[in-house]
Amino acid sequence: MTLDEMRAIALGFPGAEEGTSYGQPAFLVNKKFFTRLRKEDQSLVLLEVGFDEREMLMEAEPATFHFTAHYKDYPAVLARMESLHPGSFQAFLERRWRKVAPRKAVKDWDAAKAS
Repeated sequence: MTLDEMRAIALGFPGAEEGTSYGQPAFLVNKKFFTRLRKEDQSLVLLEVGFDEREMLMEAEPATFHFTAHYKDYPAVLARMESLHPGSFQAFLERRWRKVAPRKAVKDWDAAKAS
């Protein structure tokens, strides 16, 4: 996935706003952390990923998924942007978006998808 693809997917969610974190692209929804790009390894921080799921992802796709000691105790995984499939990125972000977006935005999103 390219930086432009990543940015388009992240900003495709209602209420998503771009900013920076550690000099790299970062995104917020409803003033809450959505995702960011890590300068150290060009990985995306994906939240709402349980520990069992994280282990499974790292085992299935070790070239893409990993974590650092900082994220050890958080339900999160890091994904190398260049090998992360855009559809997978969108699915991970939707999970996070549903947690941080206003309830009305989620309801409207679901209604639009059902149409």
